[in-house]
Amino acid sequence: MGPSKVIPYYFKAEETNIDSEEVTIATLVTQNRFKVLGRLASHYKGPVSVAIHVNDDDSKQEILSELHKLYEENEDMRRYVDLHLVVDKFDRQFNMWRNVAKFFARTDYIMMLDVDFHLCTDFRKALKREPKLMEELRSGRGAIVVPAFEFIEEKDGEDWRKFPTTKEELVDIVATDKIDMFHRSWKRGHGSTDYPRWYESTTPYKVTDYNYSYEPYVIFKKEGTPWCDERFVGYGANKAACLYEIYLSGIDYWVLPGDFLIHQTHHYMEETRAKERKYNKKLYDYYREEVCLRYSRIMIAAGQWDMPAAENVRRECAKIKGFNDVISKVHN
Repeated sequence: MGPSKVIPYYFKAEETNIDSEEVTIATLVTQNRFKVLGRLASHYKGPVSVAIHVNDDDSKQEILSELHKLYEENEDMRRYVDLHLVVDKFDRQFNMWRNVAKFFARTDYIMMLDVDFHLCTDFRKALKREPKLMEELRSGRGAIVVPAFEFIEEKDGEDWRKFPTTKEELVDIVATDKIDMFHRSWKRGHGSTDYPRWYESTTPYKVTDYNYSYEPYVIFKKEGTPWCDERFVGYGANKAACLYEIYLSGIDYWVLPGDFLIHQTHHYMEETRAKERKYNKKLYDYYREEVCLRYSRIMIAAGQWDMPAAENVRRECAKIKGFNDVISKVHN
């Protein structure tokens, strides 16, 4: 939308001895979630790259003062969190903010995470115990899914200190119907993770029932992966579109079998969300056609169309009406 003023490393993490294979949490935060960001820094104790939007108006100084106070009071913020300001008059440019957080991350891998999610387990240790998944990450062929959950009753999700910390505890609570997959009323969003399989699994598995609305929280390689399309402004489809292009680029999704996230209750502006979702749904329909044609042409030109690298494009884009007819003309 622009013009936007991006100020990278407005605060720069003091920790410099960082393993290049660490996972940086790449996230975006608005003013009402500053305290949640502080908790994330203290809990994760690892690199965080966060984009903070600041409206270019009279409220700017108040927000900056609050940020300075947050850093002064929390040594983990000072030690681990790189904070990048985006100053403009355009709210909810979520994909643009995600790109800022990714661009300035200082490790090989990032986890694209919404700040409201609590990390219940240590997925970094789990990854190191899975050489196959680490090879998928290093090669840029795989992205790692950490399954997401939320409590059915909002009040149960308000105190993160009461969240389960092992898969066994979590499964016991699932059996009582007090917790379930994130946004279970919209199964397309996270259902491809295959939660029934996850409950039983002890080894990583590949996502095989992908759909274009799938929007898990994933760990992936920073370099060589697609950026989030910044035409998506506001609620709805923005993260799904980002993950769709990652998938079409030839990256498969793999699920960690013992790790999980839980949503910390946060109330939303439902009327605003409904309007923006309607607009972005229409945009996403056009975008899917566009990105399918783009990646198809790239892979055909590179002589990769009949190779495994193009498998995701061939399978997923064939679901678009008329796509195979168009490709048959281009390919031949």
